[in-house]
Amino acid sequence: MAETAKRVALGTLIVIGLVAATLALWKLKLVIALLFFGVILAAAMRPGIDALARRRIPRGLGLALHYAVFAALVGLLLWIAVPRAVQQVQNALGGTTKAQIHQEAKHSKGIKHEVLTAIDKRLRELPKASEVFHPALEVTLKAFEVLIGIFFVFATAAYWIFERDRAVDFVASLLPRPKRKRLRDTWDLIDLKLGAFVRGEALLVLLVGTLLTFAFWAIGLPYFILIGAFAGLVEIIPVIGPLVAGALAVGVGLTVSWHTGVAAGICVLVVRLLEDYLIVPRVLGDATGTSPLLVLVSVTAVGILFGGFAVILAVPLIAVLVTVVDVVVRDKDPAEEDVPTVLFPAKELEN
Repeated sequence: MAETAKRVALGTLIVIGLVAATLALWKLKLVIALLFFGVILAAAMRPGIDALARRRIPRGLGLALHYAVFAALVGLLLWIAVPRAVQQVQNALGGTTKAQIHQEAKHSKGIKHEVLTAIDKRLRELPKASEVFHPALEVTLKAFEVLIGIFFVFATAAYWIFERDRAVDFVASLLPRPKRKRLRDTWDLIDLKLGAFVRGEALLVLLVGTLLTFAFWAIGLPYFILIGAFAGLVEIIPVIGPLVAGALAVGVGLTVSWHTGVAAGICVLVVRLLEDYLIVPRVLGDATGTSPLLVLVSVTAVGILFGGFAVILAVPLIAVLVTVVDVVVRDKDPAEEDVPTVLFPAKELEN
């Protein structure tokens, strides 16, 4: 009887502990997501830093060079795009544009009438200057939180660059000796997949955003820089992002004419076909080893469970899980897995 009571008490404590740990992890999901962001960023930079280290450039200096190049690229893009984008935003929110949209909405028909009426309604619901103080304060605080999150991600990536090997050695030391090499190979494979995916996605964002911006400019789409930049950025959201960008481009095009709307849709379709059949196979390849259906399910599940921003982590997360399942369940040898070359040759970096 006493033994049964002990087992019941122990089982109860284990269940309570698991529930408490789950709740704690759920409360810390934002911190965990940011940590994962940092690990992914480190995986993307590590090949470049290792390549510089082989040329006798210290890893700290290599990391600083990567961050400096990243900051320079962001600054260059902002310098090129922001002035024109600000002008387009001012035109979109100016009184003349509101009046024109209102008049066009009154005299148009069909889909164009519905789109313009919806836009006109939203513009008339915009708050006055005296009403935006508290929302502006909230936006400022939210922007500050975002900046702290970005700093946390970059700091985590920097620490992980230097501590990764020690962490792998520590985890490997907890396993029997015959399994240690397999663990290291699995960890290296995950690192290579995450790095290739991030570098490939960065190139896709740049290429798709640039191509669509010029295409929208050529067909006379209003606010082509804003829409092109948005279309490039949402490339990081699989499946859903391109659909949203295409719908936005077509909707804005219909405010001009149905011809412009159709042309915008054709531009998005052509770039999408180029991306699927030319850019992705050459730039990214099958970096994560996941099927489109699995990507769609993972994006939807992560979005429902963790919120909108977390969908960016869906593909890297599923790539990690697929790799672990392949090694543990399907008994694949991680040392024999191939990872596409994205800026850096993967197999060379394993040595």
